[in-house]
Amino acid sequence: MCAILQPHRSSKFGRGRERHRAVAGTRRGAVRRRDPPVDEAFLGSRRGAARSIRLRARLGARPRRAVSVGAMTSIVLFTNDLRLADNPALAAAIAAGPVVPLAVDDPREHGAWPLGSAARAWRALSLASLARSLEERGAWLAYRAGDAAEHAAAIARETDARAVHAAAAIEPDRAAWQRRLREALAREGVALVAHAPNLLHEPEALLTQAGRPHTVFTPFFRALVSRVAFAAPLPAPARIAVPAKRPASMPLPEPAGAPPALLDAFAQGEAGALAAADRFFSELVATYEDLRDVPSVEGTSRLSPHLAHGEISVRELARRAERVARESADPRAVFGAQAFLRQLAWREFAYHLLHHVPHTPSRPLKPEFERFWWERDEHVLRAWRQGLTGYPLVDAGLRELAATGWMHNRVRMVVASLLTKDLMQPWADGAVWFWERLVDADLANNTLGWQWVAGCGADAQPFFRVFNPVTQSRRFDPDGAYVRRWVPELARVPSRWIHAPWVAPPHELEAAGVRLGETYPLPLVDHAVARARAIEAFRALRSSM
Repeated sequence: MCAILQPHRSSKFGRGRERHRAVAGTRRGAVRRRDPPVDEAFLGSRRGAARSIRLRARLGARPRRAVSVGAMTSIVLFTNDLRLADNPALAAAIAAGPVVPLAVDDPREHGAWPLGSAARAWRALSLASLARSLEERGAWLAYRAGDAAEHAAAIARETDARAVHAAAAIEPDRAAWQRRLREALAREGVALVAHAPNLLHEPEALLTQAGRPHTVFTPFFRALVSRVAFAAPLPAPARIAVPAKRPASMPLPEPAGAPPALLDAFAQGEAGALAAADRFFSELVATYEDLRDVPSVEGTSRLSPHLAHGEISVRELARRAERVARESADPRAVFGAQAFLRQLAWREFAYHLLHHVPHTPSRPLKPEFERFWWERDEHVLRAWRQGLTGYPLVDAGLRELAATGWMHNRVRMVVASLLTKDLMQPWADGAVWFWERLVDADLANNTLGWQWVAGCGADAQPFFRVFNPVTQSRRFDPDGAYVRRWVPELARVPSRWIHAPWVAPPHELEAAGVRLGETYPLPLVDHAVARARAIEAFRALRSSM
């Protein structure tokens, strides 16, 4: 086992640090194998000539050049890999000859999980950044909206392209869409070549000794780090050759529906991702272990949106973190890099689970939770979505989400716990809201995070562990700076009372201009009572099995 990576604490929505103790199982027969995400494909012309490129999914693996007579034009279909560096699909196409960079917003790509408004806005801004980067290298980006197969086939006819290169899809609906795309292109005599996705390891090649998927993080982590080689990622190309004929392109989409403070909170695109990574590894990694749970400071990498849209590769981040952990003379930087590597491993765990158990975005991994009696209440859900629960830390997180499209990970866990355990609302409703509002909406991470908190997923926290929103607020936002920023109606409440204003003396609230039930809501539930009710409900479920 690599000495640099030690199993310790792992994240839930991307960067948490609660320990995993529960062992979750899967329903017998629920795991179903699918086609491996990385193909060996033939690059065939419409005249029947064919040449092969063998793809390798190992970290940093470089695609082999196609054996061909003369240069061969290829299309690169950018989906959720909006970068030039360490992009296996782009590298393979460049190795073969002239390249047609193409992005298509196909409404059928994501199936039951179309991108939410925040993620669509981020993607629009990222596509504009990608187009600029391509132009700097002598290329251009063809953009289309509609049926990806029709547009790709039409452009292949225009440019005499023989193949479409793309990152392999892991998400169930996207994988099905990609299979249909392959079949449609094959009818046109064009091959779809699927390359290694933005993961550290091939899901089908990382199983338990019994040949089954891992459902507990620590054994998965040990297996992962024993196999990952931190090879140098592929560099961004200096120049990109394009065919003589440039296909027509639609105007790039506008970032409609963007959260109001999105541009102030993040810089989109590959350049923004690299800048965020540079800052994290040069300035923040030494304090990451200590500050990543404090929502009022910049203690996390904030790289999750860039990873979600593929603006930077996980291989690049893992290599940089491994280097810091191995070479830094600062023990704090070593610990921070190790902690960050564990978060990348949790992301990997989420994707491997989604690949093997594709029903989990809408159904619990633990089948007994299919019978759990959630108390769905639209009034309660609406108050939660609006950040009007009466618990300041929870309300601050939901308002941060509305303003920026992002929420601190520690706060995500508390927000999710309040919804599923205190309020007894279905975890799936919370997952849908996060999917709609997060710029870093990631189906694998979102699913695993919500099921972990609700207790119905892989390696989930015990059912009796219920986050106390007041205790969490006092511990991680002791002076109330985070609450004051996002819940301004409580800004003048003294730190002693800001975490639970309903217990403050009336004169303190009056001096702060707070009238509970008017300017700020009373709590939807009493946490102690709600916790006891939730534990009893979960205990009853277990006894009924």
